[in-house]
Amino acid sequence: MTSLSFPPVDMADNVARLDLMQAGLDMVNQGFTIIDADLRLVAWNRSFIEMLEFPPEFGRFGMPFDAFMRYNAERGEYGPGPIEELVAERVNAARSFSPHYFERIRPNGRIIAVRGEPVPGRGFVTLYTDVTEQRNIEHLIREQNSELERRVRERTEALTRSEERLRLITDAVPALIAYFDHGRIYRFANRGYAEWFGRRKEDVAGREVEEVVGDRLYAELKPHLDAVLAGRSVSYEYSLRRGDGSVHHAASTLVPEFGADGKVLGAYVLSADVTEQKNTQAALLQARKMEAVGQLAGGLAHDFNNMLTVVIGNLAALRDKRPEDGTVTDCLDPALTAARRGVELIRRLLTFARQQPLEPQPVDVGRLIGELLPLLRRSLPENIVVLTRLPEAPLWALTDAHQLENALLNFAFNARDAMPGGGTLSIAARARGEESIDITVTDTGCGMSAPVLARALEPFFTTKSYADGSGLGLSMVYGFARQSGGDLRLSSVPGEGTEAALSLPRCAPVAESGAEGMGSLPAVAGHGLVLLVEDAAEVRRVVRMQLIALGYPVIEASSGAEAMALLEQLEDIALVVSDLVMPGGVDGLTLARRVREIRPGVGVLLMSGYAGRVDVPADEFPLLAKPFNGEELAAALAGCRS
Repeated sequence: MTSLSFPPVDMADNVARLDLMQAGLDMVNQGFTIIDADLRLVAWNRSFIEMLEFPPEFGRFGMPFDAFMRYNAERGEYGPGPIEELVAERVNAARSFSPHYFERIRPNGRIIAVRGEPVPGRGFVTLYTDVTEQRNIEHLIREQNSELERRVRERTEALTRSEERLRLITDAVPALIAYFDHGRIYRFANRGYAEWFGRRKEDVAGREVEEVVGDRLYAELKPHLDAVLAGRSVSYEYSLRRGDGSVHHAASTLVPEFGADGKVLGAYVLSADVTEQKNTQAALLQARKMEAVGQLAGGLAHDFNNMLTVVIGNLAALRDKRPEDGTVTDCLDPALTAARRGVELIRRLLTFARQQPLEPQPVDVGRLIGELLPLLRRSLPENIVVLTRLPEAPLWALTDAHQLENALLNFAFNARDAMPGGGTLSIAARARGEESIDITVTDTGCGMSAPVLARALEPFFTTKSYADGSGLGLSMVYGFARQSGGDLRLSSVPGEGTEAALSLPRCAPVAESGAEGMGSLPAVAGHGLVLLVEDAAEVRRVVRMQLIALGYPVIEASSGAEAMALLEQLEDIALVVSDLVMPGGVDGLTLARRVREIRPGVGVLLMSGYAGRVDVPADEFPLLAKPFNGEELAAALAGCRS
């Protein structure tokens, strides 16, 4: 190994550096100690004394290690037992100078993580971290900045440690530390700082700041460097994109160093990696945004379905009354088609909002994908190659098969649009442990930029033209995945393609057998009197018209309370058809259960445009989704439980 030669050490400079280093160590929010080979304290910081609540006088050079252990044992830190035995046990363990890590709960409830590493021939370095608090990094850096400035001006006491030991200490500190002079040339950088920029520590000293951090980042940081070299302390955050495309975030503080004449000699850099904090905050904001949009979608669905019930019901009735009038049907058919497209749009919104009822059942994922492949290949252009990686053994997921097919088709069509010149579409399925199944769909298309990827799951967000997409495809799949107990993850690199990973809960297969259903439901004989309960007058009129067309006599109620009064007065009521969500304290489910209690012979059919607001067990009452036509209403009435 090539030996390193150093210029003679100037004691005044060394003392200043030692002062500055102690100031920096005192600002670190982790406790720090160095115990020598004789188990005596040779270096420490203020956080160590305060975090472990030792008396201030314990913070002195040469303090025996066993004194700390005895103090802890006497105040009950190590639990019951003879104090000398408790102390001896820990002192003997320390003499092994082995790397160690453990966590313990202090009597004050704080959880302290202790990590020790041996220093060859010199004892060991130990870091003490309060892991009950992991936030407010920016606030801590500002406090460190203020304290560091004060200590740089006021600190006069010298420490007597070698330059090599100082380097060992700074490399052990979990912070990014550096110093550059007035010419913006690095004179010092610890190992963490150098590795942050993908360099070795030896390659930083003597290089210009711009050369180390790169042209793009330097242009962003230059105003802060100008400020600190003008004599002002500054704090800021910045992002760094690594070669693998990942983005990392740092919070940094620059503190000027002043000479005896008051001129700025250079600046100290103290930075912290806040990538995890930033990612957590971004994920939380995204989750809250998606939840808010989902709640809005679910709330709108009920009102829109009521509107569409009125529109479709009246248009269908008008068409039935004028079947031979071609002029009328030419106008009505497109209107009905558009209204039904509105119904499908609302269903997609409900799927995104995780409020669209699903029909989960055990599904062999590999078999479903295999059966879907012919349709996929017919739907994609010939210049797109479809590849699959499916397991030989069946993989069973608890999911709605129809929604899963729609999700896969959605992925395939998005991939088609991303590969106008052709490419490869890959579909794979695999088990992830015993809990879930991952289905990944990967294309080699144009990919998505980071801003587009961040919004890809939002409803109505699309990069396509108005005529080419509604922006509900991926949001619908996301809602389906979350409602199924799974998840949807997107990853994309511009110019390289996109991967959509759909996770679904894994389940045991169901043996194929003639399993009995729920049994036949007794139907109401004949066309008995129907009590129609609906608070929206226009919707009530449309449903009444449909019931009359089916041959049912109808009486109406605009609220649950009014319906209860009619039930008590009229014995001829054979069916109750009620909206699920109604104001006034008596909603449809409450009314239905009351009917079952006082008039068990009366059939009940609930209807709603927003099935997610009230939980209706599937085997308790039939539920008809709005909007519906006469045929769907007739079928629901035929199967209505009496």
